[in-house]
Amino acid sequence: MTDRREELARNLARVEERITAACTAAGRERAEVTLVVVTKTYPADDVLILGELGVRQVAENRDQEAAPKAAATAAAPLTWHFVGQLQTNKVRSVLGYASVVQSVDRGRLVTALSREAVRTGQEVTCLIQVALDADESGRGARGGVGPQGVPELADLLADAEGLRLGGLMTVAPLTGPYAGRQREAFGRLMDLSTALRADHPAANMVSAGMSGDLEEAVAAGATHVRVGSAVLGVRPRLG
Repeated sequence: MTDRREELARNLARVEERITAACTAAGRERAEVTLVVVTKTYPADDVLILGELGVRQVAENRDQEAAPKAAATAAAPLTWHFVGQLQTNKVRSVLGYASVVQSVDRGRLVTALSREAVRTGQEVTCLIQVALDADESGRGARGGVGPQGVPELADLLADAEGLRLGGLMTVAPLTGPYAGRQREAFGRLMDLSTALRADHPAANMVSAGMSGDLEEAVAAGATHVRVGSAVLGVRPRLG
C-alpha cells in the first residue's frame, strides 16, 4: 500500500505540473481549473489514498461500480461526479452518492433527476453533455445532445426543482468534423458556453479534457478536467 501511495503521489504531482504549465501558457490562474480524478476500474483503496493525498473531486461512469465504491469510501471528504450515460432507472442510486451529474442530455433525465432530488431534499449540480459528433440537434455516439439542443435543455434544467444548471461538458469526439481536433472541439464548447451564459450567467462550468488532452482543454478555457490514467496508471480492471 505504501508503494501504491507513493505511485499515486508521483502521478498526481505530474498532473499538477501539467495543469499549472497549461494555465501559465494560457495566461490563466491555476485556481481556475479543478481536477476531477476519474476512478473507474480502480479499487476503493485507491480512492481512499487519493483522498489522503488531497484529491476532493472524483468521478465514475458506471453506477454498478460507483455505488459500492462510494459506500466504501463514504468517510472520505469527497465530492462524487457521475460522468457516464445515465439511464432514468439508475437515477435514485446515482443520487445516493453523486452531487454532480455531468452527463445530462435529454428532458426525461432532467425530470427523473429533479424528482429524486426533491424527494431526498438535495440540490444536484447538472452539466449538459454536448455531443460534437452529432448533428446539430441529434445525439452523439457516446451520449450527449447536439449543439442546437443545448438552449432548450438548459431552460428545462434551470426551471427544474432540486437541480442547478452548472454548465457544459463534452468528450473529444472520435468521429465527425472535430475528430482528432481537440483544440477546435473544446473551442466550440467554449463558444456554446458563452452563448449559454448570456441566458444563464451562473452556468459557468466547462468540463473538458482528459489525460491525453488536458492542455488543449485548459487552453480553450475549461474549468474542470477529468483525468484518470495519468493519475491512476495501468491497473487490473475490476470484476
